[in-house]
Amino acid sequence: MIRVGLRCRTAGARCPRCGSWSGRVHGTYLRFPADLLVAGRRVVLRLRVRRFTCENVSCGRRTFVEQVAGLTRRHSQRTERMRSMLAEVGLALAGRAGTRLADVFGAGVSRNTVLRLVDALPEPQPQVPRVVGVDEYAMRRGRVYGTVLVDVETRRPVDLLSDREAGTVAAWLAEHPEIEVVCRDRAPFFAEGASIGAPTAVQVADRFHLWRNLSEAAERCVSRHRSYLRGIFAESVPEKPPAPAPAESGSPWLTGHRFADRTRAKHTAVHALLAVGHSRRSIQRQLGMTYRSVQLLAAAARPEDLFQGQ
Repeated sequence: MIRVGLRCRTAGARCPRCGSWSGRVHGTYLRFPADLLVAGRRVVLRLRVRRFTCENVSCGRRTFVEQVAGLTRRHSQRTERMRSMLAEVGLALAGRAGTRLADVFGAGVSRNTVLRLVDALPEPQPQVPRVVGVDEYAMRRGRVYGTVLVDVETRRPVDLLSDREAGTVAAWLAEHPEIEVVCRDRAPFFAEGASIGAPTAVQVADRFHLWRNLSEAAERCVSRHRSYLRGIFAESVPEKPPAPAPAESGSPWLTGHRFADRTRAKHTAVHALLAVGHSRRSIQRQLGMTYRSVQLLAAAARPEDLFQGQ
């Protein structure tokens, strides 16, 4: 373990509410923020902080605690670099997996803590898209659908709309006149919404729906001409070669076939026990077979009778 004692040497601090400077110390206490491992060793920070009295009489805050920039924040139990590391782990792996990876870094936290750190991150400001993709998504499959809008160039979602009506899509596009290209599927409500909301934008079909529509069109074409294809195929198929003559035993299954040999052996064993007077229940126990299998084998005069349908 590495222990580090710290204290701030500034003469005073600014009130976080009114911004006025104060050098009047009200008291001191110790903080122990957790930090990342150093050379595989746990680091314990012993930070002595001061509580100042706000000298602005109009400020509603009587006292405040100094914060070390880049190291601490109010009510935080960890240093800023540990918070940022846990937040990055949470963004990549979410709660449970992020907790397991954080243990490797020496930061024993719960999955809820990892998720809270991710939730506390500031919302990224999305760039204004130039090429937007429009498609539907299911909030309740088969009943409730919404619209998702994606920046095609960065492949990041831009916004979610509560429904897939043409008016909703048109209103959103009207608020973003900088959009130049609308990439959509062939749904009529998306086509109408794009035409009303962004009349100057170019509408294109995305690659997935283009290939899907092409395959559906090809399938319909083949279905309409199925009768012609059947006739052409019948004319072009060569005559089948004559079937090989069955074995001397009359069985179409030649000796050496795994299924046929196993069935013949079971049939011989069952009929041999029946010939000496054993019951079918007794044969079932001796051979370790099910009663139905014994019945089928006993009822068949020849093992080849059981090969039908195989």
